[in-house]
Amino acid sequence: MPELIRHDGIHNDEWTLVSKPEEGQDLSLPDGPALLPAAVWKENMDRFAGRNDIGIWFDSHEEPEVYADLIGDLPVIAVNFPKFTDGRGYSIARLLRERYGYEGELRAVGDVLLDQLFYMKRCGFNAYALREDKDSAHAEYCLNVFSNAYQAAVDTEQPLFRRRAS
Repeated sequence: MPELIRHDGIHNDEWTLVSKPEEGQDLSLPDGPALLPAAVWKENMDRFAGRNDIGIWFDSHEEPEVYADLIGDLPVIAVNFPKFTDGRGYSIARLLRERYGYEGELRAVGDVLLDQLFYMKRCGFNAYALREDKDSAHAEYCLNVFSNAYQAAVDTEQPLFRRRAS
């Protein structure tokens, strides 16, 4: 079973990331919890209403504001990083946390590297599915590599100079 990193350690990832079905194919759900593409979930919302084993995932080009009024009850939202150089997922995470008030599990999936974990945490992610070739044993260190951050973010409401003054 794949590993999932959370702030309290390494866990087995029980959620399956479901791909968008090809044209003319039906949606096939795995046994167990599933993360559906956001657009597919929205098209089938009535079918999945009230289920705590269905979450969604955004691709980096998708706009979360289209789903702002719908996401509150989802147990998990994932954001795909197709390449480690694609930073749009950081913006999606901040929007979900700060503007749309999402409080559930927000996970980073795709091309997720160890040196990104600290910055992802600052944007609101609280779960990480590392790329398969990365060693999850170093994740705790990478999540806390810096003791202080200068800027305000999801995890720290005030910048360092305001925290020092108080």
